[in-house]
Amino acid sequence: MKLATIRYESETQDAVIGRLKAAGVKVLIDVRAVAASRRAGFSKSLLAASLAEAGIEYVHLRQLGTPKPGRDAARKGHVAEMRAIFEDHLAEPAAQVELARAAEIAGDRKAALLCYEADPKGCHRSIVADRICASIGCEIENL
Repeated sequence: MKLATIRYESETQDAVIGRLKAAGVKVLIDVRAVAASRRAGFSKSLLAASLAEAGIEYVHLRQLGTPKPGRDAARKGHVAEMRAIFEDHLAEPAAQVELARAAEIAGDRKAALLCYEADPKGCHRSIVADRICASIGCEIENL
């Protein structure tokens, strides 16, 4: 079983949905703290509607997003600082509940974690993916 991760930095919505469909993804798990975007087609409502038209379920797990101090660190290129902030956040009960939900979803059907950052190594979604795969025994596939 594989858990996908996908980014939308410098991508169109059509290209992202096309990659999801080609990979057989059944549910997209949005792991952004703020599911809004200046990039056309990636704000929560429009993205969810477009995914539904493509036969892909949309789930937003806000507590699996990076808190503002972590996002600020990432924008400055301080990846280690972002990771430390996110690891602390992920230990909070609300984040643990949503992490368990994400693992349950990913264990049931092909899922992909969505965030903005192009490089998964510089994005918190890789931490979430690692935790999920450690929990359910899957491999990570970066689309």
